[in-house]
Amino acid sequence: MMLITGIFSRLILYNIKRKINSLKIMETQKRILAILHIVSGVFLSMAILFLSVFLTALLPFIFDQSETDVPRILEIIMPIVSIISTGIIILFAIPAIIGGIALLNNKSWALTLLLVLGCFQLFSFPFGTALGIYSIWVYAEDKKRTSSN
Repeated sequence: MMLITGIFSRLILYNIKRKINSLKIMETQKRILAILHIVSGVFLSMAILFLSVFLTALLPFIFDQSETDVPRILEIIMPIVSIISTGIIILFAIPAIIGGIALLNNKSWALTLLLVLGCFQLFSFPFGTALGIYSIWVYAEDKKRTSSN
């Protein structure tokens, strides 16, 4: 009887240690996901701002070298490009940074926000696809672990 009790208590302790290690690993995965989304949001913002500044600086040279109809077309197109680039920053970059910071601070809604952003990034091959798949995996693993507890 003493042998069975000892084996049973060791099994219980082993399962407890395994669950604790599993929770630590999941917290590490969440931290990595948050950092990746923050970096992704910052790079996206910087790239779009750089592109916008580059095009704005290049526009006067294009006007000087072009024919008479091209400057009018560019005057119409440039505000549209500016609005689209601002929209991309507002819709994707800023929420990625906010979601990453919120996940680092253990907010309950942050993982869901990063899942949605990860799904949008699936179409941005190759880095966005990898980040999107990783976001879906972390979300699914976290929900699986919380539902089993």
